[in-house]
Amino acid sequence: MRTGPATIPETIAAQLARSFRDGEVGFTGLVTGEAATLYGTTIPLAAMLLARRMHAPNLTVLLAGWSHNPDLSMLDVVPDSEFDAVLRDLPCDAQAVTYPGQIRFKRGDIDFGFSSGAQVDRTGCLNSVCIGDYRKPKVRLVGPILQPEHMTIFGREYIMMPHHTRRTFVDKVDYVSGVGYPGGLAGRAALGLRHGGPEWIVTPHCIFDFDREGGRARLRSIHREEGRATLPEDTGFALDGIEAAPVTEVPTDEELRLLRGTVDPRGILLGRA
Repeated sequence: MRTGPATIPETIAAQLARSFRDGEVGFTGLVTGEAATLYGTTIPLAAMLLARRMHAPNLTVLLAGWSHNPDLSMLDVVPDSEFDAVLRDLPCDAQAVTYPGQIRFKRGDIDFGFSSGAQVDRTGCLNSVCIGDYRKPKVRLVGPILQPEHMTIFGREYIMMPHHTRRTFVDKVDYVSGVGYPGGLAGRAALGLRHGGPEWIVTPHCIFDFDREGGRARLRSIHREEGRATLPEDTGFALDGIEAAPVTEVPTDEELRLLRGTVDPRGILLGRA
């Protein structure tokens, strides 16, 4: 097991793990790109596995919609796709033969999920469709990839942003592929949305939670004290609570021991390989 101070991914994994409850079902898919994979797939997986070890033994890890509680400690490499043979051959509790199997997201079986995108705004709206005008965009992106369902049908959503810049944290997204809190809870209700919504926005610099009534992201914690001075320059909207936000609590010795020795012994999930 490697020693040394906790890394940012390990710190994030521990924070996420503490927010999960026993008996819940957590869903994440496989995204592409090194940074996006770390934040959108492998940190969430490590967090769920840590929670199972620490306080939530009955939490269900639903990977790619069909692999239930896979043994990820055996991974040598992150699979390239959701039906990669590497994932198919991992030991797990069950594999669904039809997507999404016995767990049905439309009837509310998914308690929480994870999303990422090219843009997120102060209300928690997410964009993975295009940059610029939809009819004549500067960049056409991957598409909504189940984000409408993640942000409306799942119990809560963790937005995992691998980059924290003014290009990614904007005042208003160019296209809404996942609905946050425009107009707060009343705004969601006016859209017919009375369930779900974003819980946190997680970045390499900080974690946001939400004033749901006001419909605004607010700083929950900052990962490093030195980031407090530079965070406003990297964010395209005004930050609430920057002076009062605490430094993100690092993993306990037990959490770090489990992350490095049991959950991710080969360093594949949390970028230590």
